[in-house]
Amino acid sequence: MNDVYEGLEALLKSLGVKKTELKIYRLLLEKREPMRITEIQRELGISERSVREHVLSLYRKGMLRRDLIQQGWLGYAYTAVSPSEVLENIKESIMKKITELEKELKSGSSSGS
Repeated sequence: MNDVYEGLEALLKSLGVKKTELKIYRLLLEKREPMRITEIQRELGISERSVREHVLSLYRKGMLRRDLIQQGWLGYAYTAVSPSEVLENIKESIMKKITELEKELKSGSSSGS
């Protein structure tokens, strides 16, 4: 599993995922249970604001899931998406972009460009 994660980590870095985002993703992957922002912050010793920014970025990239929790207050608990699902999401995203570019190139070349 460690070799697989290191390969995934290298790929994610090459795609612009930040070092702190990778730490958060790895923590949630290893914990295998939902964690709140404050729990992640305590575990990694990073400011709460920084954790919030990185978690939101990971969520938008499809690397985290969030569940609304209610314990006298409303908030989210985050879990890591499996490495295989992250790879599949990356592959789909890249293929979609390639297809879009190919369509643009074909339409551009047919108009005499």
